Amino acid sequence: MTTLAPNSAGDRHSEADHVTVPRVDCQADSAGGLTFEISDPGTPGPVHLVLRRRDSGHPAEEVRLPLTPAADCRLRAALPSTVRLAEGRWDVYAQQAGEEPQRLAPGVNDLRSLVDRAPDSTGEQIAVRIPYATKHGNLTVRSWLRSPHAEAGEILISEASIDIRGRVYGTPLTSAAYAEAVPRTEPDRVQRSHVTVDGRDFTVVLHYGLLADAGPGRWNLWLRPAGESGPRVRIARVLDDVPDKKAIFTYPFVRMETESGPVETGPYYTLDNDLSVHVRAAGPGKDG
Repeated sequence: MTTLAPNSAGDRHSEADHVTVPRVDCQADSAGGLTFEISDPGTPGPVHLVLRRRDSGHPAEEVRLPLTPAADCRLRAALPSTVRLAEGRWDVYAQQAGEEPQRLAPGVNDLRSLVDRAPDSTGEQIAVRIPYATKHGNLTVRSWLRSPHAEAGEILISEASIDIRGRVYGTPLTSAAYAEAVPRTEPDRVQRSHVTVDGRDFTVVLHYGLLADAGPGRWNLWLRPAGESGPRVRIARVLDDVPDKKAIFTYPFVRMETESGPVETGPYYTLDNDLSVHVRAAGPGKDG
């Protein structure tokens, strides 16, 4: 019999609990759905898989999925892509009848269907759910809901510019398209960049000089697929199996001289996997 771990503060498991934390196997499908499997605890009464949105400010914001018998004394729950999961991080629990929900640990994650995923371009919304292990060894699901969506692909870096290639979902991409770099601390000061359009694919050429001359800061990157008359879409990368790209997808910084002194400029992914550019001061002679 599997024993569920008692709740503990935050996202931690206490070694003093002396219990076995059940592990959940997850399988993703290309439509954005997830299937969870866990060992049957062998206790009477219904068992549910519970997903709670972290830091939402709404304690009742949760999704409950019935765990039903599967093969080999296992229980299975399905989270279809049609079930809305608000953007954010959802901690995963199991709840037995009459008991408090208990935190679960990750088992085997089969995320092969998420690699090079190509959603239906006519769909109204891109739904992405990626299960992952937290730093404390618990299971959490990172969810994105984007409508429309501008997916970043290859990023080419030269001494003068960043070339960003990507694809648009959920809205037409027209010849009027352009990109915007917006300072995080001054959202009204926008730098436009040219966009080359090829069907649903786009290429943004972002010249470093436009940002470097403004001094140190962080710039968020947006796409206007139809120009001023259409939506403003954050450029991001979510259509793969990597939940946190900031420390994994890293790019070199380019050194530039400005009137205010030398700076280094380079792209990076935020904690939400949105694409931004960082301009930072560089010391004399420092190699970027």
